[in-house]
Amino acid sequence: MPKDSTKTKYYLGVDYGESKIGLAIADSETRIAFAYGVVANDKNFLENILDIIKKEKIEQVIIGIPARINRKETAYAGEKLGQYLEKTAKIAVEYQDEMYSTKIARENLKEKGLRDINRFDDAESARIILNSWMEKRSL
Repeated sequence: MPKDSTKTKYYLGVDYGESKIGLAIADSETRIAFAYGVVANDKNFLENILDIIKKEKIEQVIIGIPARINRKETAYAGEKLGQYLEKTAKIAVEYQDEMYSTKIARENLKEKGLRDINRFDDAESARIILNSWMEKRSL
C-alpha cells in the first residue's frame, strides 16, 4: 500500500522570555518535538525568528502564554509576537498554555544530568509547550 502522500508540516514552538526565547521544532510525521535552541531577545530577535521560519520551512508557530485565568484585557508579549508573525510572515500562529513548562523543563534537564540548566531550560520549555500542543491535536 502506498504511503500517504500528504505533505509533512513543520511546527515551531516558542517559549517567549524577556531576555531569551526558547525554540523547539516538530513535524506532523513524527509528532515529536525537539529542542532547537535559544535566541536572544534583542533588537535582532524578530529577524532571527523569521530566518529560522524560512530555513526550517515552518508552517505554524505555537507560542506559550500564561493561562487565561483571571486575565485582563492586556495582550501578553508572546501574543504580540504571534500577531507580528501572522502579519509579517503570513504564518498560522496558535497559543498553548505554558503553565509549569519552565519547572518541568528544569526537572527534565536535571534528570538528564545537565549542569548548566539555565543555558538549556528555555529550549526545553519550548519543546514541552510544542509537545503539549501536539498531544491535543490530531495532525
